[in-house]
Amino acid sequence: MTATGQVGQVGQVKKVQVTFDCADPERVARFWCEVLGYVVPPPPPGFDSWGDFDRSLPPERQGSAFACEDPTGTGPRLFFQRVPEGKVVKNRVHLDVRVGRGLVGQERLDVLEAEGARLEALGATRVRLLTADGFNESCLVMQDVEGNEFCLD
Repeated sequence: MTATGQVGQVGQVKKVQVTFDCADPERVARFWCEVLGYVVPPPPPGFDSWGDFDRSLPPERQGSAFACEDPTGTGPRLFFQRVPEGKVVKNRVHLDVRVGRGLVGQERLDVLEAEGARLEALGATRVRLLTADGFNESCLVMQDVEGNEFCLD
């Protein structure tokens, strides 16, 4: 039963949106578009661009949100919302960008390092390389343009 007392549909997969709190939603969204191959969705009907839409909002709402989405419709939509406070602690949830799936050893490390270098050129920060330990394969811990942790794995 759901909180409203209705019986939910068992086994029905729900779409999710991943929301990021940040200072500059458009900047962070465009970074993630580059990381994931996502795109900025079209502006709302009646607007030629997101800039036009943004200028139609009250001044305090301008620049307060931005989004990007998987052009195939498979992955979750990412939504970025402006918040007044800065990031102060480690994320409790993070994205794993699966660039090394199926690869092991040096081949995996080479792919992680190459993608890490590409993302550093976009403004990401390298945090540390976690090398394979017999249970987990290697992954590269990074931060996006506002310090949100993510892993290349």
